[in-house]
Amino acid sequence: MSKRQLEIMDTTLRDGEQTSTVSFSASEKLTIAKLLLEELKVDRIEIASARVSEGEFQAVKDITDWASENNYLDKIEVLSFVDNGVSIKWMLEAGAKVQNLLTKGSLNHLTHQLKKTPKQHFKEIADNIALAEEKSIDTNVYLEDWSNGMRNSKDYVFEFLDFLSSQPIKRIMLPDTLGVLTPEESYTFVKEIKDKYPSLHFDFHAHNDYDLGVANAIAGLKAGADGLHLTVNGMGERAGNAPMSSTIAVINDFLPNIEIGVNEQFLYTVSKLVENFSGVMIPANKPIIGANVFTQTAGIHADGDNKNNLYFSDLMPERFGRKRQYALGKASGKANIQKNLQQLGLQLNDEDLKKVTQRIIELGDKKQVVTKEDLPYIISDVLDTTYEEKVTVNSYVLTHSKGLKPSTTVSITIEGATFEEHAQGDGQYDAFMNALKSIFKKKDITLPNLIDYAVRIPPGSNSDALCETIITWKNAEKEFKTRGLDSDQTVSAIKATEKMLNIIIN
Repeated sequence: MSKRQLEIMDTTLRDGEQTSTVSFSASEKLTIAKLLLEELKVDRIEIASARVSEGEFQAVKDITDWASENNYLDKIEVLSFVDNGVSIKWMLEAGAKVQNLLTKGSLNHLTHQLKKTPKQHFKEIADNIALAEEKSIDTNVYLEDWSNGMRNSKDYVFEFLDFLSSQPIKRIMLPDTLGVLTPEESYTFVKEIKDKYPSLHFDFHAHNDYDLGVANAIAGLKAGADGLHLTVNGMGERAGNAPMSSTIAVINDFLPNIEIGVNEQFLYTVSKLVENFSGVMIPANKPIIGANVFTQTAGIHADGDNKNNLYFSDLMPERFGRKRQYALGKASGKANIQKNLQQLGLQLNDEDLKKVTQRIIELGDKKQVVTKEDLPYIISDVLDTTYEEKVTVNSYVLTHSKGLKPSTTVSITIEGATFEEHAQGDGQYDAFMNALKSIFKKKDITLPNLIDYAVRIPPGSNSDALCETIITWKNAEKEFKTRGLDSDQTVSAIKATEKMLNIIIN
């Protein structure tokens, strides 16, 4: 059976820019437009509303200049208005060749907003279309509030469609402007229209006010819609529009009779770029493009992935230019950790793996974020402990105040005996060391000299990363290193010092 070709129109740069607080610069719009057409390969893009501002005009001009040079001009669309040719003049100056004419798709909007009769409205639309044709501008027509029109003034909608069927237009666009439709209504309304006008091209435009944007878009497709309007990351006014990523994945996986040209490998790339430009963050659990959606947290899932991919589905991350990840935290099992070790090219024996697993669970209980990049640090920290623990740092208070010397109070247990000492120093860690020296002097033990102190965090980490402190010590016999690991730099140094104390006691 031959597949039905579906057009995907992206309206991130027009309808998506109506997201609260979002305004793309001209250069950002051009960059997004190029990615949408050249990499994601959508069929058309709606980039602006006519007459909005000088900045909008310049953005459209930049895009149309680029599109003209690269044979994309017929894919560039601008929202226009029934305004006696003012929008058309604006488009001609901006170099645009396709208008998406905004008209009234419900009698309620026509009567109360425009205060006109259908006959008056249709006459003005016909004049606009004729002028556009004269100026070599193609016309698509939006039926604003069409969904409420079908609910409450269906006779008007069909009267309007009868009129449009006689006009030289390319597409009729059916928007659920307020996002009020159910999937059942979306299917019924689109099918009723396609059955009556099978030769006309209809686009369906879903909003997401009830979180039904994807479901309504798919219902519209099943009813015979010829095109869909989507936005990157579901951007748009109020709750946004039907999101590009989820809708494309559903079409590819569940509608085998429909053919689209979108390259899903670039969905994630485009989504991240739009996230950066817009400042609107992608929720971590957003399907396809969220940070967590290809991350296994439970150890049993990672174990299943090792055993014939028991927890895999057709929704593979590689399709979207992503990789599966295995979270490290208190829910981690050995399988999660093994998966991360495999990705790092590391191997541990069973006994060492148990130690590392326990350490990760402890860190997870403290609500510290543990990443794959932290693993080598955790391994070196855990496997560095090869001595009997005879010294324990029980507690400490570190103080640092402007104009006063830093000070520390330390409680420490050495072979069953507990000591407490207070000291000052040039810094918090120096004060801590001075307190230790006083305690060990009572036991007639001289601490080794600190000759090097290095701090590092995993590459690409943030301020909340695990911090590894490596301290090099030297006494009369030898030079040696100890490591400490914690999200707090001073605490990691104290842990490294505690290891040193155990080494010299042992």
